[in-house]
Amino acid sequence: MTTTPTVSIVIPVFNEEAILRAAIVDLREKLKEAPWTFEIIIAENGSTDATVAILAPLAAKYEEIRWFSLGEPNYGLALRRGILEAKGTFVVCDEIDLCDTVFHESSVALLQHGGVDLVIGSKLLSGSSDERPWARNMASRVYNGLLRTTLGFRGTDTHGLKAFHRERLLPVVHACVVDKDVFASEFVIRAYRKGLSIREIPVRVVEKRRPSINLVRRVPNVVKQVLRLAWAIRIHDS
Repeated sequence: MTTTPTVSIVIPVFNEEAILRAAIVDLREKLKEAPWTFEIIIAENGSTDATVAILAPLAAKYEEIRWFSLGEPNYGLALRRGILEAKGTFVVCDEIDLCDTVFHESSVALLQHGGVDLVIGSKLLSGSSDERPWARNMASRVYNGLLRTTLGFRGTDTHGLKAFHRERLLPVVHACVVDKDVFASEFVIRAYRKGLSIREIPVRVVEKRRPSINLVRRVPNVVKQVLRLAWAIRIHDS
C-alpha cells in the first residue's frame, strides 16, 4: 500500500484451502465500506495443503493483502509476528472462519473514541451467541476456568477476536513468553495486569468448518503452556 493504513487485520491460517480465498475476498469487499483504511496480514503457519499457493495470487491481485509463512504450525508465533509487522495504528486479531466486520467496526470505534486500549470479542459474555458444537463451547468454558484458577483471570474470554491500539500494547507483546495456543491468553492477561483500559463486547460465533487442529490433541500442550505461564507471571514476575 502507498499510504499507512489505520487498521491492520492479522489472521493466522493453517490448512485453510477450503475457505481461504472466499473468506479473504469477502472480507476485503466488506471492509471497503469502512470509514478507515486497512491492510490484511495473513500469517500462514505450517500448512500442508494448498494454502500457500492460494495466498500468493491473492496478495498480487489486492494491494491491501500481505502475507508471510512461518514454515511451522504455531498459532501464537504467527499472531505475534503479524502484530509486530502491522503498520496500522490499530490491530484487529481475527480468525479466518469468523472475519466479523461487525466486530471490526464496533471495536475500532471504541479504540478511536471510547478511551479504550484493548477490545475483546467474548464468546462467553452475556449477549453473545456461540453457535459452535457443544464440545467446543464447553472446551472454552473449561479453559477459561483453568485460567481463572491458575492465573486469577477475571475476564470471560482470551481467544478469538481482539482489537487494540498497537503502540500501547507492543510492550505487552514483547513481555509474552509462551506461544502456540496460549499466546493469545498471555497477551490478554498481561494487558489486564498492566492496568490498561479493556472492554469486552459480545460476539456471534458460527463455525464455518471443522477445526483444522484436533481439539483433544491440543490439550497436553495447552496445559503445559498454561502452567509455564503461571510460573512466569506468579513467580518470576512477582
